[in-house]
Amino acid sequence: MNKNITQSKGHFMTALSRLFRKKIAVVCIAILIIIYFSGIFAFLIAPYEYTAQDYSNIKKPPSIEHWMGTDRAGRDVFSRVLWGVQNTVIITFVAILTGSIFIGVGLGLISGYRGGRVDSLIMRIGEISSSFPDILLVIILAATLRPRILGFIRYLEDAYNINGLVKTGIVDYLVISLALVSFGWIGTARLMRAQVLSIKQNQYIDSAKSIGASTSRILFLHLMPNAISPLVVSITMGMGALIGTEIILSWLGLGVQPPRPSLGRMLLEGGSISVLREEPWLLIGPGIVVFLLIICWNLLGDSLSDVLNPFLITRNNTGYFCSALVDMVSV
Repeated sequence: MNKNITQSKGHFMTALSRLFRKKIAVVCIAILIIIYFSGIFAFLIAPYEYTAQDYSNIKKPPSIEHWMGTDRAGRDVFSRVLWGVQNTVIITFVAILTGSIFIGVGLGLISGYRGGRVDSLIMRIGEISSSFPDILLVIILAATLRPRILGFIRYLEDAYNINGLVKTGIVDYLVISLALVSFGWIGTARLMRAQVLSIKQNQYIDSAKSIGASTSRILFLHLMPNAISPLVVSITMGMGALIGTEIILSWLGLGVQPPRPSLGRMLLEGGSISVLREEPWLLIGPGIVVFLLIICWNLLGDSLSDVLNPFLITRNNTGYFCSALVDMVSV
């Protein structure tokens, strides 16, 4: 058993070492860590509150006091960018965890393993959902869900004497997350289903069934670890698309609502020709952050695709990443 554990850890560490030998991957990971930690700890890092206004410093260019300048209301752009990143982090991670991982992976496993009517039902639902343009579906859901969720949250405040729920931004988080989840699970479910249909033909699946292994054990200990490699790549590259969609919603006025800052609304406020001529820093700061978030996730996905591609990794030298996970779980 100890030998198997050591070997499994060796396979896993080899895959990680291949990833960290890629300079572009290391740079992307470092940039994402810096941006995400800055957003998560915005309440500690931001020099000003995102609502703080200084009318004596309206439309000031970047300086030592205001690193990214100030906007037309005298608010510190750097502080607002940090709080905007925090909103993006919360929304996209909730959407990716619920939509792609829990719902997408779960439905894909069930669809591929069960087959028959269950498979047909899940795939038909996915096909109907995907027949609508993604951004149109998200806009419709965000516009229709907001008043209902807002009314429910206000009811909770009145019924249970809870103050400040609306001010926390929970309505914005729920609306955008639910809208993103509406289409985020489809691609993951299809990919997982395809992987399961291929993997379940292997002899070790039949062996597990013959010794009386439960369905949950087969799904989570034998099928899912073997199918995780392409899913990691898909989910990683999907983060860039989710971030872009969340920013578009905010840009259209359907995302995070004022006074809470959002990267999309900041791009909207700084995107006019007059602003670009007179106060370009209003667009440059949030624009660079948005660009780095999307491009780093996409490049990291490409690097993971190279590392986890079974055609590029021979089992004799390194072992497949997915095989390493199977060994680790089996032990």
